[in-house]
Amino acid sequence: MVPTRLTDLRRPVVLFAFSGWNDAGDAATGVIDHLTEGYETEFSFQLDPDEYYDLTENRPVLVRQDNGERSIQWATTEVLVARLPGQDLVLVNGPEPNLRWKAFCAALVSAFRSINPERVIAMGAMLADAPHSRPVPVSEDGTDYEGPTGIVGVLAQACRDAGLTTTSLWASVPHYVAEPPNPKATLALLQRVGEFLDNELEPGELVDRAATWESRVTDLVAEDPDVAEYVASLEVRYDTAEATGDEIAWEFERYLRRRGR
Repeated sequence: MVPTRLTDLRRPVVLFAFSGWNDAGDAATGVIDHLTEGYETEFSFQLDPDEYYDLTENRPVLVRQDNGERSIQWATTEVLVARLPGQDLVLVNGPEPNLRWKAFCAALVSAFRSINPERVIAMGAMLADAPHSRPVPVSEDGTDYEGPTGIVGVLAQACRDAGLTTTSLWASVPHYVAEPPNPKATLALLQRVGEFLDNELEPGELVDRAATWESRVTDLVAEDPDVAEYVASLEVRYDTAEATGDEIAWEFERYLRRRGR
């Protein structure tokens, strides 16, 4: 791919997500994948994997190209530019880095500052006591949580410290159906991102995929009376008292503590 320089962008907004610890059900990185597939997208640059990844943990992958030749795909963080009508999205995506997080964040924040974005949007997804049959809760910005965090939280704070307008969006993924993908959570995050943009983001096949996912999970839950009873209790809790900000913060804290063990 021919690199696209991060110059002359139209009302740019930065959107980032990282696979792994921060991304239950691949919901957040699913938004990046959806935008990459749904809009004209150009490669800008990638970070050197030797600088930030333990390649025995994130091993390179041998792939065969369409012409029959083989190549190596390295774990890295890529920066892409998606062309929306009248606006450009700078998309940042990759595995959570293993090494040198401060330098990693400094490199990305430097790139972000050079384009003077209208906003930076960080995305993540957490396992929570959320029923699959109800709208996906998406919490915005920080909580009173203190404890272990992932690269999404660290990079978002680095952006704020650099004076960039930054929003964090976290989707709550049902912990009893954590296997990816979760198109319903991806769709919920996509819709919340759209609220911050003047452009309406096309959901494409996500609407049908989300409906199919929910239907399949409902069928699986019905096969186990204990699980069905548990999910019913979550539905009652959801329907009788919508989560307050304190409850969302509590869910977020519990999730991060569980992942930090």
